[in-house]
Amino acid sequence: MNVVKTGIIGIGNMGSAHFHSILAGKIPGMTVTAVCDIDPEKRSAVKAQAPELAVLEDYTELLKSSDTDAVIIAVPHPLHAKIAIDAFHAGKHVLVEKPMDITVSAAERLCAAAKESGKIFGIMLNQRTNPLFREARRIVQNGELGELKRSVWIITNWYRTQSYYSSGGWRATWKGEGGGVLLNQAPHNLDLWQWICGRPTAVTVFCNEGKFHPIEVEDEATLYAEYENGATGVFITSTGDCPGTNRLEITGTRGKMVLENGLLKLWKLKEDERHICRYSTEGFVHPETEYSEQAAGKKTVMRASFRISPAPSCMARRF
Repeated sequence: MNVVKTGIIGIGNMGSAHFHSILAGKIPGMTVTAVCDIDPEKRSAVKAQAPELAVLEDYTELLKSSDTDAVIIAVPHPLHAKIAIDAFHAGKHVLVEKPMDITVSAAERLCAAAKESGKIFGIMLNQRTNPLFREARRIVQNGELGELKRSVWIITNWYRTQSYYSSGGWRATWKGEGGGVLLNQAPHNLDLWQWICGRPTAVTVFCNEGKFHPIEVEDEATLYAEYENGATGVFITSTGDCPGTNRLEITGTRGKMVLENGLLKLWKLKEDERHICRYSTEGFVHPETEYSEQAAGKKTVMRASFRISPAPSCMARRF
């Protein structure tokens, strides 16, 4: 098996995580050959752990090295596109931390450079490898939920303290980060949302800037999406809720799916709800439903008929 020789540009929170994972042999077929950071303390720490590595201050020197096939870019957001484009020009494969950059124009330039280079280009949206999200996408794409009606994702377990925002001068600023929770934390979930449910035709977003922290970017947002078939979606996220919630519910004409707490729950109707609604002669029906639940690598299937009881007389009474 060919070994991918990798250089890491930026040894902050994410860069150091990549460094330690590769160094520990957790990525088969990949090795670290060079590391770059402008911080001398970080360079010294890397040199102490791996004295055999090339440890550099200037990323352009790393890109000149013939001992690297690919680079991982984990620097502040406004530098993502610039460094990645330089890496493509140097003939390297590129994996860049999300987001691609802080402006659409920079992201478009990066995509164009990647296409022109013919090299492999990846963005660190690693939640696509989660088996439950992959199964959720399979269920939706295969039509097992019928035609989609609605999706609701409450993703508020991205809690961050003020210490987090104060840890770097570029954080929580429009110039340095390009946005808040929507650009830095929730892109993983936004990516999965459209990956599973498809791209909406219209989106309305309500953002609250500095609601829970003295910052200039949004730390809370609510999105309302509309889709070509008439389906709707709601996405709620925040870095100010503790304890937070991570719950995705997707409803279609043939059932419902809920992902929460590492569990995928699936309710499948024997016949399409639109058919039941149109042709049933009863006002209150209890269609047969197949229920299953799945954790990563495990699956349990149960069959049950769920009965919807009529409302109690006191609730049905008109006032």
